[in-house]
Amino acid sequence: MGELTDKIKGNVNEAIGKAKQQSNDPETRAEGAEQEGKGKAQQFSGKVKGALGDDI
Repeated sequence: MGELTDKIKGNVNEAIGKAKQQSNDPETRAEGAEQEGKGKAQQFSGKVKGALGDDI
């Protein structure tokens, strides 16, 4: 995946995760927290790829 793709997917996962955390169901809230973390990791990956080039 390229830099831009990682950043976009990260933003989407983070937004969906935040929305799930608004649920009354504890399982869904936990799932949302995990998905938000995944999104942040994807965004970080995109930033690293941008700094080092998409070759990694």
